[in-house]
Order: sequence, then structure tokens, then C-alpha cells
Amino acid sequence: MPATSGPVPSSITVSGRMSRQRRRDTDPEVAIRRLLHAKGLRFRVTHPVPDMPRRTMDVAFTRARVAVFVDGCFWHVCPQHATRPASNSTWWAEKLAKNQARDIATNEHLVERGWQVVRVWEHEDPAEAAERVAVAVRARGVEPS
Repeated sequence: MPATSGPVPSSITVSGRMSRQRRRDTDPEVAIRRLLHAKGLRFRVTHPVPDMPRRTMDVAFTRARVAVFVDGCFWHVCPQHATRPASNSTWWAEKLAKNQARDIATNEHLVERGWQVVRVWEHEDPAEAAERVAVAVRARGVEPS
């Protein structure tokens, strides 16, 4: 019998909502990319993290070696907006802790390889986030084309 990937859903409504969650091209991600493009910056989307299978950067400036991750408040445990589900709470606590550990490991891995990591929360103002990213890219000596 195959192992299950998660707990039994608490309701069909919750199950449906969770299955529709986007993994990429979320509204905050797209808004930040549009602003970065308008600033003349060119980048790669959903770029693989070097030597880490199944992990990708939301936005990657490969020449400048700047990795951008746009993190969802629930999935990455935002200090301001994180929520803890009441149903299957033990499973969710473990799942979210693993997400945080994976984020830390990814950051460390990239920094060890000379990348700068910029993490943006989904609730952040896209213009402010895009400016923070642009400053990081320019600080690495890469100007818009």
C-alpha cells in the first residue's frame, strides 16, 4: 500500500482550496516580475537551484547571481501572518517546519556558491520588493540592458 503524502482532508472544501494553490506565477510574483522588467532588468523564471534537485528560484539573475524567492505567508510561516491549522495540527506543524528548514538550507547552499538571496513575503508591497531586488542586482555590478 503506497504511503500518503498528507493527512486526510478535514473537508472537501479545504481539500479543493489547497489543491488550487499555485506553486508558481502567483499574483505577488508576477507583480514583482513586471516591475523588475519595467526597470530594465532581465531574469530567468523558475530557475533550478544549482546542485539541488527539485528546488527552483522564483526569479534568478544568473549573471549577477541573485536569487529571489517570493514566499507565501502560510507556507513559509510569515512572522506577521502565519496561521496554524486546527485540523491535523501535528502534521501541519511538521510540514511547515520542514518548509522553513528547506528555505534555510537553500539560502545557505546558494550563499556558499556565491549567490545573494533575496526573500520577499507575499504581503510586501511589490514596488518596494522590486526596488530591493534591483538594488541587490545593481550592487553586484549588473546594470539593466
